[in-house]
Amino acid sequence: MTSKPGVDRRAFLYGASLAGFGVFCQGRNGRAAGVGPNDVIQVACIGVGGKGSSDTDHAGNHGRLVALCDVDDRPLQAKREKYKDARAFHDFRELFAAMGDKIDAVTVSTADHAHAAASVAAMRLGKHVYCQKPLTHTVWEARLMRETARKQGVCTQMGNQGSATDGLRQSVEILQAGVLGDVAEVHVWTDRPAQYWKQAPVITARPEGTFEVPDYLHWDLFLAGAPERPFAPVYTPMLWRGWWDFGTGVMGDMACHNTNVPFHGLDLGLPSRVSAQSGEINPETFPAWATVVYEFPARGKRPPVKLTWYEGAKDGRVNRPPTDLFPEGYQVEDNGWLCIGSEGSMVSARGESRGRRLWPEGRFKDFKAPEPTIPRIQGGRDNDDNHKLEWFQAIRAGKPEIAFSNFEFAAVQTEAILLGNVAMRTGEAIAYDGEAGRITNSSDAAALLKGTYRKGWEI
Repeated sequence: MTSKPGVDRRAFLYGASLAGFGVFCQGRNGRAAGVGPNDVIQVACIGVGGKGSSDTDHAGNHGRLVALCDVDDRPLQAKREKYKDARAFHDFRELFAAMGDKIDAVTVSTADHAHAAASVAAMRLGKHVYCQKPLTHTVWEARLMRETARKQGVCTQMGNQGSATDGLRQSVEILQAGVLGDVAEVHVWTDRPAQYWKQAPVITARPEGTFEVPDYLHWDLFLAGAPERPFAPVYTPMLWRGWWDFGTGVMGDMACHNTNVPFHGLDLGLPSRVSAQSGEINPETFPAWATVVYEFPARGKRPPVKLTWYEGAKDGRVNRPPTDLFPEGYQVEDNGWLCIGSEGSMVSARGESRGRRLWPEGRFKDFKAPEPTIPRIQGGRDNDDNHKLEWFQAIRAGKPEIAFSNFEFAAVQTEAILLGNVAMRTGEAIAYDGEAGRITNSSDAAALLKGTYRKGWEI
């Protein structure tokens, strides 16, 4: 298609292969292999509107923007005026064909369904990649992203920017130090999607009628690998998140934020069983609410963990954990996480550990946090900018592990999270073989792990 003119458990799980998925990676191409600590890193930004606007500007703070790409002329033109030396594209495939030997790194801030296509293409050319959360649209793509990054040796970072905060890293250290004892129960919740985008029960079917594609939008390129469908204004911008073909719903939007502390701190890896209850399921949009239960097996001396995820609103009330799990009088915020251990509990609002609290109060009255074991980031303009700065630091050092949310971690977190959407969509409890990346008890669920791609958009 063309555009308009113009061997511990961590090592075991994170090292699991694609088990017959047939991954093929090309060799390195162009500048990325030769980036030195003092070189100017040349960056291409794919998706420069919405969250991509700040991602683009942050990349410009730490590197030189040489290419900009978006399917919407409006944000593309705005960024083109700001970064006048950067070439503009509508199709990232054309960008790579024209400038593959002139870029070192790529940011990807498209709709979810195009994340893997753009990111994998970049990594196969040896380019370092910063990709917005959720890392991918499907479980299979998450494995592919991790395998490709490892094989190419590139530096990566997923855009869950709360990872850059000191508070989140300290919460991770608290869990890693065993302050709560054995943690076997975790609860994570969010109020979304009610006030952010439309999905069930507001929209459950494709709109009727015919709509003219706006002059500024390259609709065919927005579709990318998704199945053909006529344009309608209920799909973009941002509204795509509530549609199965384009988004990953509330899971993709918030779980990579709000589950970040327990995934890092408890080394959760991949679940062995996932089950879900939800509002009515339709073939087009995500349900109005869902409660998803992930069961993680024991990891070394750590016990099995049951993680329960709550999203949306049910019967007119935000779907949240039971109030008796919290201290008396505690005001539960709209987004948060709770870890319950044998020696105490810890709760926080949102993923970045705002308003963290430990109890019972008698035990933690004089609590002092463990000595830091995770580096803190200094030098950026804010936490989101710091998240990019850490990625640039990894590139300059040639050490992918410097980036806290690199694809070795982020792809496993994404793979686990998106299994919740599979369980939600089928209504079945699924048994998952994390080593092989297979659902072992349901052919219907197994068919949802990968999906299909339009011709010309295969990954």
